[in-house]
Amino acid sequence: MQASQNVLKDFTACLGTGAICVVDLTHPLGPETPMIRVPEGHGNQPPPVQLEPIADYRDNSGYARWSTLIVAEHAGTHFDAPGHWFTGAKYKDGTTDSIEPKRFVAPASVIDCTDEVDRNADFILGVEHLEEWEGKYGIIEKGSWLLFRSGWARRFSDPASFLNQVNGTYHSPGPDPAAVQFLLDRDVCGYGTETIGTDHGNAAMFDPVFPAHNLMHGANKFGMSSLNNLDHLPPVGSLVVTAPLKIVEGSGSPLRAFGFVCE
Repeated sequence: MQASQNVLKDFTACLGTGAICVVDLTHPLGPETPMIRVPEGHGNQPPPVQLEPIADYRDNSGYARWSTLIVAEHAGTHFDAPGHWFTGAKYKDGTTDSIEPKRFVAPASVIDCTDEVDRNADFILGVEHLEEWEGKYGIIEKGSWLLFRSGWARRFSDPASFLNQVNGTYHSPGPDPAAVQFLLDRDVCGYGTETIGTDHGNAAMFDPVFPAHNLMHGANKFGMSSLNNLDHLPPVGSLVVTAPLKIVEGSGSPLRAFGFVCE
């Protein structure tokens, strides 16, 4: 017990001195937040993020300021629970209210393919890229996040560029099925990306389709999208906290993701 208390005390002290830095991995959430378009025949389109005032002291409306928040579960920087996809529907602990809280704290492995994506927005993350990363930094740690840094976060302030949709097809980077299976073989806790969704923009071309959803959630793993500031995380050695709202039977949630990095 004493040793545990000392660990937490040392951790708090390191935060105070700046020996441990807190990195915000989240984009602002508001009316200008880019929203993904749902394919025809697969449901309704999500609404833009909205705040409808309930009371506002700035307008002489009493003592408080608060609003009704209208937001889709998968808006902005957000968390995908296993129950988000039909392949994860079988898990009793696959919704945002049923996942064990300790699963929201995990190490992170960060693969940087910014140069490749700058050259080709349709870049496909393959096994060869993951193996090359492991050759430099070691085997991807069991229970860690694999975070895909692509530079795509720079596009967030321009929704058209962030979505990058041409003639109904999204042009944005993501993993192929073999890469997702490679990560599952490493027993990661999830896969996160800077793009609006975890899958490649044209993931319908893969078999199975949308592998970052289909395979990852089918294995009771997580996803995160629209991440920010991945360039402030090292390839290995950071710790991330990714707690969604505890929505009853929630398939996901916007979140304030952040990482701890030793300076």
